Amino acid sequence: MSSADFTAGPLSRKPGFFERLYDLTDLDAKPAEAREDDVEERVSDILQPDERRKRERFIPVTRFALLDRLTKPWLWPPGQAADARRFFRYLDYWRQQQYFALLLDLEQTYETFSPDSDLLMTRKFSEEDRDVLKHRVFEGVEGLLQRANYERIDPTDVEMILTRDSHYGLDLTVDMKAFERIVIYYRGATNQRYEKRIVRKFLRKEEFNVPIFQRLFIMFKLKPFETRVEEVMQDRKWTREAATKWVDRRWQQLPPGIADKNIYLKLFKNIPRTDIEMVFPNTEVRFRSRDKLRLGVTAGGGLGMGAFGAAGKIALLASNPIAAMGALAGLGGIAARQAMGFFNQKQRYMVVMAQNLYFHTMADNRGVILKIAARGAEEDVKEEMLLYSVLAKEKSTRADLPSIDLAIESYLHRTFGVKVDFEIDDALDRLIRDGIVVEKPDGTLATLPPAQAAKHIDDKWDLFLDHLPDPIPSEGYEFEGR
Repeated sequence: MSSADFTAGPLSRKPGFFERLYDLTDLDAKPAEAREDDVEERVSDILQPDERRKRERFIPVTRFALLDRLTKPWLWPPGQAADARRFFRYLDYWRQQQYFALLLDLEQTYETFSPDSDLLMTRKFSEEDRDVLKHRVFEGVEGLLQRANYERIDPTDVEMILTRDSHYGLDLTVDMKAFERIVIYYRGATNQRYEKRIVRKFLRKEEFNVPIFQRLFIMFKLKPFETRVEEVMQDRKWTREAATKWVDRRWQQLPPGIADKNIYLKLFKNIPRTDIEMVFPNTEVRFRSRDKLRLGVTAGGGLGMGAFGAAGKIALLASNPIAAMGALAGLGGIAARQAMGFFNQKQRYMVVMAQNLYFHTMADNRGVILKIAARGAEEDVKEEMLLYSVLAKEKSTRADLPSIDLAIESYLHRTFGVKVDFEIDDALDRLIRDGIVVEKPDGTLATLPPAQAAKHIDDKWDLFLDHLPDPIPSEGYEFEGR
């Protein structure tokens, strides 16, 4: 942090210290009570303008940038800056290793539901076992997402998700009832500049902002075919035959190879917030009102003129059958051409959606888990470096945490121009759990000096493998065979 934030020596503990440490006008900070209320707000405000949306926990700064800025020599007592840098690097490796240990268990559990596995499955699972493992996969991945500071989107918030507005000019619809379980998260709700030619301005380019999700995550499992048929029969009061045909048509629109026994994970980048529907596997493209009007007028006019011109020749069916048959063939051709217009327009919509998804897709399935785990470790390290940089140079207690929280948020805003909701409690809990910070009975937070903290992480690393548990899977059983 800047020299104005943290001096080289211990800071005097007198009234007004934290007020000098941060500038609330830079942060537009709210009182602590209002900040707590923000956390309870529904995530449906993500379509609101930036100034009205609640701040995210995601810190959009690399840990390398923070490492360089937090270890400037003048910010620490003489000789401690190099020790602090070494400690932060040790801490980074330590967090990555802890997440890798979590990944080993999660990957083993997910292998049962992976659609991309090319390995021989030698373990059998009952339906009860699969239910337990399915729950474990969803809970494990959601835990990683929350650690990576992703924000959850409620799938039942249809007004926000299934919006009719679209940046790409598509009218999309999604059958949310087709999913047995679905999880949607985002990170980095921001704006991106685009250019568009405006007809009324003689095709001159005009820039405009498009609200986007820098990262959009979706994890889902489809309902079994028979389960969905039973639901349609009950909801629509249809016969089994009619419900089966309806569900079968919907299943035929899904991508080839998709199965209800698998769990699918998708990660996208820079998705317009008004086009969330395009990332679902069962998205249907519908005609917009203006397209229906245009195609309807064209089709009606073409058929009308064709019928008018062919009417006289059709009337000569008895006296001149060849002319009449030619007229009928011509009329049929006009009808076929108009029908192809509808079909081609829908195909153009599908091409637009596929082309855009191609450039928005980041990872699938197991690759998504790896990316999220890496980002979770990075977010933890960034939070811990920021908090440690304060606690190591200022005698503090738990009562000071709200002020430290605001000080760090103000520093991030002044230094990088970003507004975040810093998670000070989680960062402190991790530092205490690893023995870097000790909370005394009177509430004082005692921090290991940088050199001692680096040695402490080194010692923990040496003991890590000695205490590594041997995972024994409790679900399923190994079987002999090919």
